[in-house]
Amino acid sequence: MPKKAENLGVRRVQSSREMIDHSDHEHKLIIAIDGPAGAGKSTIASRLARKLGYVNLESGAMYRALALRAIEKDASFDDEATLVKLAEESRIQLEPTRDGNRTLLNGHDVSARIRERDVTEAASRVSVHPRVREWMVAHQREMGAGGGVVMEGRDIGTKVFPDADLKIFLDADPVVREQRRMEQQKIKGEVAASVAAELRDRDHRDRTRAASPLVAAEDAVVIDSTKLGEDEVLARVEELARKKLGQ
Repeated sequence: MPKKAENLGVRRVQSSREMIDHSDHEHKLIIAIDGPAGAGKSTIASRLARKLGYVNLESGAMYRALALRAIEKDASFDDEATLVKLAEESRIQLEPTRDGNRTLLNGHDVSARIRERDVTEAASRVSVHPRVREWMVAHQREMGAGGGVVMEGRDIGTKVFPDADLKIFLDADPVVREQRRMEQQKIKGEVAASVAAELRDRDHRDRTRAASPLVAAEDAVVIDSTKLGEDEVLARVEELARKKLGQ
């Protein structure tokens, strides 16, 4: 029988949800947002969660935290058994704040560190392992089981929450996604070219991996944000969520 998330150090965010003033009879959605790197999933999920009074469960932050732990322990990103053991021994916590989540690794705030390039690259390599993904999926499901959550990633609607109330697949032209990532990280020149190459490599790994490859769920609403601004994308997703809540 699998252990509970608390026993393996993954803090549930139920206590934060309980502080939100929801009436007992209100239906709280599970909203899944998937898509490739640079499509804007994290920003949209964070803003949507704040607008709805939901919790934003960042699956990517959890993989990044594990990747950081592997870096700290000088563990091979190709050693699946060691990575699973590190996951079981680590405390990965997501703490909602007014400005978004804080990510804690064994009690330390690593929110900024996990966004750095070495961790980003490592997270993509760590996440290809089936047993690592099984471990993550089990605890992500428990954390979001009560509803009232927005969760973004690459296999949320297909693997983590296949019965989610609303599934969004957010995509954009690869060149546009590369430009957005460069602007986000304020980089240019040779560094920008390197980041663009890493993004293309990550796309390839995500779409071709054996365990939960990146693909839109059959019942997902696909939104191409190539020519849309952030506010426009948010408005479309919020409209879909409001319709679900009204059903």
